[in-house]
Amino acid sequence: MRRALTGLSLLLSVLLLPSAWALNSGLGEAPLLDRQTPYASAQGFYAAVHRGDYELAAHYLDLDFIPPAEQKAQGAALARRFKFVLDHKLPTALTNLSKDPKGDEEGSRTDQLDILMVGDAAYPIRLASVPAAGGRVWVFSEATVRAIDPLYEEYGPSALGEVLPQWFFEKPVLGLEPWQWLGLVVTLLGAGLLCVLLERLTLGVLGKLAAWTSNAWDDALVPAGKGPTRLLYFSLLGALGVTLLLLPPTARLLTTHLFTSLLIVAVAWFVLRFLRVTAQFVQQTVTKEGKDAARARGVHTQLAVLRSVFEAATYIIAAALLLMQFETVRNVGVSLLASAGIAGLVIGLAAQKSISSLLAGIQLSITQPIRIGDTVIVENEWGTVEEITLTYVVVKVWDERRLVIPIPQFLDKPFQNWSKGGQSMLGPVLLLVDFTTDMDALRGELRRILENEGKELWDGRVATVVVLDMLDRTLQVRALVSAAPSNLFDLRALVREKLIAYLRARPEWLPTTRTESRTAATPPAPAAASEQAQPSPPATPRA
Repeated sequence: MRRALTGLSLLLSVLLLPSAWALNSGLGEAPLLDRQTPYASAQGFYAAVHRGDYELAAHYLDLDFIPPAEQKAQGAALARRFKFVLDHKLPTALTNLSKDPKGDEEGSRTDQLDILMVGDAAYPIRLASVPAAGGRVWVFSEATVRAIDPLYEEYGPSALGEVLPQWFFEKPVLGLEPWQWLGLVVTLLGAGLLCVLLERLTLGVLGKLAAWTSNAWDDALVPAGKGPTRLLYFSLLGALGVTLLLLPPTARLLTTHLFTSLLIVAVAWFVLRFLRVTAQFVQQTVTKEGKDAARARGVHTQLAVLRSVFEAATYIIAAALLLMQFETVRNVGVSLLASAGIAGLVIGLAAQKSISSLLAGIQLSITQPIRIGDTVIVENEWGTVEEITLTYVVVKVWDERRLVIPIPQFLDKPFQNWSKGGQSMLGPVLLLVDFTTDMDALRGELRRILENEGKELWDGRVATVVVLDMLDRTLQVRALVSAAPSNLFDLRALVREKLIAYLRARPEWLPTTRTESRTAATPPAPAAASEQAQPSPPATPRA
C-alpha cells in the first residue's frame, strides 16, 4: 500500500511539474517570441535563420520527438537545413499563411504552406498549434520537421559544398553564409573567363560559316557581335551559377535583377549593332552600283530615318523591360493602363507637336520630298540637305552655315528642290548689249567657254543665246546653260564673267548712250510782226 502511494505521488509530481508540459524542453526556456499565429511564427523563423541565429530559430520547430539532450544541437542544424528548403522551394509561400490564432478556416489547428515532392514521396509543409507553457503556440509540425533531412538532400546545397570546412557554414554575413560568398566570387570570376572564351569560339565558328557564303553582309555582321556576345554569355553563366548557390530570396532577387538587366542590355546592344551594320551594308551596296545617284540618296535617307526609328524603339523597349523588373514600376504601369483613356488623352495633347514631328519624319522617309544630298532653296537660302532626323532637317548653306528646320515645314510649306526629278537644271545668264551686237559671234563665244573653261561643269545639253527683250536703249540677251544642280551656280558665274570679258574687248557691243547734234534752223517770224513791218500803202485821194 505504501509503495502504491509513493508511485502515485511520484506520477502526480511529474505530471504537475511545469517542465513536463514544456515544448522543446531540451532547448531551455524559450525567449519572448510571437508564436500566436501561423504567419507570425513563420516570419519569426524566417528572420532568425537569415540572421544566422539558428538556436533561436529552433524554437519555431516541434522537436519533442528528439531526446531533450540532443534537441539543442539537432534543432539548430535542422533550422539551418530548413532555411535552404524554404528559400529554394517556397520563397514567397510564407506570406500566404493565416494571421488568425485558430489557423485556417477549417479550424484543424494546422496551416499548410505547400506539398513538396521527393521522388514519389510527398511531404506536406505545415505549421501546427501545440500546447506549451503559457498556452498554445504555432510551430512547424513534427511531420514537417521529420521531413527536413530528405528535403535537404534533394533541395539543399550540393555535395561539393558539404566538403568545405565547417566554418564555411556557420555565422552568415549580410544574410549569406561564407560558402555562398565564396561561390559568388567563383561564379563571377568563372563567368568572366568563360564568356571571353565562348565569345571567341562562337565568333570564330560564325566567321568560318560566313566565309562560305557569297553575301558580304554576314561577314560584316559577325564582328559586330563582339561585345554583346560576351555580355550575353556572362549574364547566362552568372545566372546559372547563382542558381546553384541557393541564395536567400533578397539576394536572389538582386542577382536576378542584375543578370536579367545585363541580358537585356546585351540584346539591345546587339540590335543596335545589327541596325548600324545592315544600314551601312545596304548603303554601300547601292553606292557601288553607281547607276542612279538619286536612288542612292533616297536609300540613304530612308535608312537614316528608319534606323533612327528602330533605334529609338530599341531604347524604349529596353528601358521598359529594365524598369518592369521592379514591382513598383509594374504597379504604376498597371495603374496607367487602367486609366489609359485619360492618360492617353493628356499625353497626346501634351506631346502633340512631338508626335506630329515623329510621324512627319516617318512620312518624309517614305514619300521623300527631300533626300540627303539634295540641293534645295528653303527660307530664301540655297544649300544642301546634310542630315535628316526624326524631328528636324539640317541644311548646309552655301556659306557653310547650317539651317535647322523642323520636318513639318517641308510637308506644310513650299520649297525648291533642285535635285528632284532629274540630274540636270537650266540656268540663265542675263546681259545688256548694244543693238549692233553680233548674236552669232556671242553664241560662238558661249560654246567656246563651255567646251573649254566650263567643261568640268557643263553637262553638254543646253547652250543657247537669245534676245530676251528690246529696251529703249539696249537689248536684253539671255544665255541659257545646263548643269547638275550642284554645279549650276558655278557655271552661271563662269559664263557671266567670260562673256563680260568678251564684250569688254569689243566696246562697240557694250550698252551705249547715243547723242546727235544738228544746226538749229531760224524760226519763221510771227505773222502779226511781219504785217507791221510792211509799209502801209499810200492814201487814195478822194474825188
